[in-house]
Amino acid sequence: MDFNVQFIQRLVNHFQRSNTGPAKVKKFGTFGGVFTPDVLTILGVIMYLRLGWVVGNAGFLGAVAIILLAKSVTICTGLSMSSITTNIKIGAGGAYSIISKSLGLEAGGSIGIPFYISLTLSAALYIIGFTEGWLRIFPGQNPLLISSLAWISLLIISTISTHFAIKVQYVIMTIIGLSLISFFLTPSTPAEDFILIGSFEDANFWQVFAIFFPAVTGIMAGANLSGDLKNPRRAIPLGTLSSIAVTMLIYIAIAFIAAKFSTAWELRSNQMIMVDKALWGPIVIAGIMGATLSSALGSMVGAPRVLQALAEQKTIPFNRFFSRKTRLNEPRNAIIFTGIAIEVTLILGNLDFLASLITMFFLITYGMLNLVVFIQQSMNIISFRPTFKVPRFVPLLGALGCLAIMFLINPVFSLVAIVSIISLYFWLERRGLSSKWGDIRGGLFLVLAERASRISMKYPRHQVTWKPDLLVPIDNPKIWSGPLLFIRSITYPSGSIFTFTVRNRNVRSIQNDLDELVLPLKEEDIQISSTVIQDPDFLHGASLVMQTLKASPFRPNVLFLTLGSDKKKDGIIEKLVKEAAKNDLGIAILRQHPRIAFGMQKTVNIWLRDKSPNWHLAMLLTLQLQLNWEGSINLVTVSRDKSLERKMFNFLDRLSNQARLPSMTNFFVLTGSFMQTLSSAPRADINIFGLAETLSFDFMRQSVEITKSSCLFVKDSGQESALV
Repeated sequence: MDFNVQFIQRLVNHFQRSNTGPAKVKKFGTFGGVFTPDVLTILGVIMYLRLGWVVGNAGFLGAVAIILLAKSVTICTGLSMSSITTNIKIGAGGAYSIISKSLGLEAGGSIGIPFYISLTLSAALYIIGFTEGWLRIFPGQNPLLISSLAWISLLIISTISTHFAIKVQYVIMTIIGLSLISFFLTPSTPAEDFILIGSFEDANFWQVFAIFFPAVTGIMAGANLSGDLKNPRRAIPLGTLSSIAVTMLIYIAIAFIAAKFSTAWELRSNQMIMVDKALWGPIVIAGIMGATLSSALGSMVGAPRVLQALAEQKTIPFNRFFSRKTRLNEPRNAIIFTGIAIEVTLILGNLDFLASLITMFFLITYGMLNLVVFIQQSMNIISFRPTFKVPRFVPLLGALGCLAIMFLINPVFSLVAIVSIISLYFWLERRGLSSKWGDIRGGLFLVLAERASRISMKYPRHQVTWKPDLLVPIDNPKIWSGPLLFIRSITYPSGSIFTFTVRNRNVRSIQNDLDELVLPLKEEDIQISSTVIQDPDFLHGASLVMQTLKASPFRPNVLFLTLGSDKKKDGIIEKLVKEAAKNDLGIAILRQHPRIAFGMQKTVNIWLRDKSPNWHLAMLLTLQLQLNWEGSINLVTVSRDKSLERKMFNFLDRLSNQARLPSMTNFFVLTGSFMQTLSSAPRADINIFGLAETLSFDFMRQSVEITKSSCLFVKDSGQESALV
């Protein structure tokens, strides 16, 4: 281990020396940068040690069905990846870059971090597979020593340069090719019975499928090098799809030879059947060693680049350290960290428990990539115009297939993987990441909203779906003393606000003032829109707003106004109220107490008259206040005749039951004239009255002084009901 520490120190020193000065960066082509890494990652230890077992249990046709089913997922994913890479300029990180540029850094990071971990642990897993193969040939040696020697060799290769790693992979590919030729030229005599359909003695179809499926993963080994490719848009589609096709033919050919020249018992009981049946067994053993090493090398080359891409967008801690590259474009710090992580994992030992989780993260990555393509195809946006087009059912099948296979392989690990990724997403969202590029999230939700609005337009608005959607005209945003806290209390959590002002000049400056005014409401996560209407006349502009919004699927339902002390504006309010009635808007006029405002924000008095139909909106707004203030409601009515007091109590009790008011609702029947009872009413933080057909501005101002509270005057539109 001292040697390992010294080696790491020399690598760090080398990085510090090589981090300066320009150098010509070499890029990879399709064969070296995509096809070779993909093929060598796909043709791994499972092909040599488990494919014969698959044929022994499933038979030739059963094995072909398993191969084609597994390949269908990677084919869909490969087609989806090919499509999207011909539409966007992907950067370093492969799948991470694609998902980030489509669904944002949070989604990309929540997939990219587990994807990096999976690649890192996969490298350790492949090295352990190499060690087990080595010990079969040379038993009695120290497993940790063999693993560490393999690790240090691969780390040296990946650290020297990616070009050197690719050259080493060419050698390994040659050895694997020779081992396959040796197996196909088997001198064995054909078996008596050619197994078409197996009996699945060791496991059922889906268990056999689950064991084989990791053999088809690895199609993103080339995409992970996207930052080092000459032409990713051409290299990734061509290299990925050709590697999938070639390896599928190889698997089917191996299954055929295995079924033709071996019995079912031999295939199920002998993991080294390919060695025993080959023309020259040692080359197949070399192929097994090479396959595990090449898969490990592919992961050790790809994982640091995913880590560097994550760091470059500040998605992970210590991003400045991990984002650095040498003058030869090598992510040296990320390579060293990944190498140390692999060695620590090797020291810890058995990775059987993590193997399923690794597969889950790969499948989630594949599924998300398919989902990204399906979403962009479904949005019908002009920016998605790939030169390599695939039908919509391809990414949909790929996404659904990945999800189904995850739960078929291991439901528990599937849930663990999904929960982990969702947790990462929310953690990254809280960090407030920002990218240099845009993404489709805003457009995605806009498309969903547009489609939902088209459906909603087919059905009339019903009273049961009522929520407070306020239209708030503001004369001057800079001096407006409107009660934002009160507006929040009658709209939160599901309501919305559309606020506007009318100006003929300085529109941009006024818009900034308006945006600044409503910012506290936006921070409360209330849906709010604000705009400046360019018009020389306030009333004319406000009238246009009401008429225009009436045709909108997300139209307001309540006009909210404030009544100040300037009586010169009473005429404007009166005309706005009439215009609101024409456009089926409810009306709420607030007269705020200049000193007390809304007091303790606890108690609401709602004044009701027997046989008056104008109380539904007042009741709904009262319930909103009670919900957000966590206070109590007083139902108040007035009777001129003492003998009618019991009847009025019954009226309030019946109304309370019909409207399902909360238990903390009190009833008050006041005797006398209306003006006399105002001063004797129970103390409240706001009093809510019905609004008469003819507005009495003097009474509206006097009521605030008499009740010593703010007052809200409300009129129904006929579109709401407190009884549903």
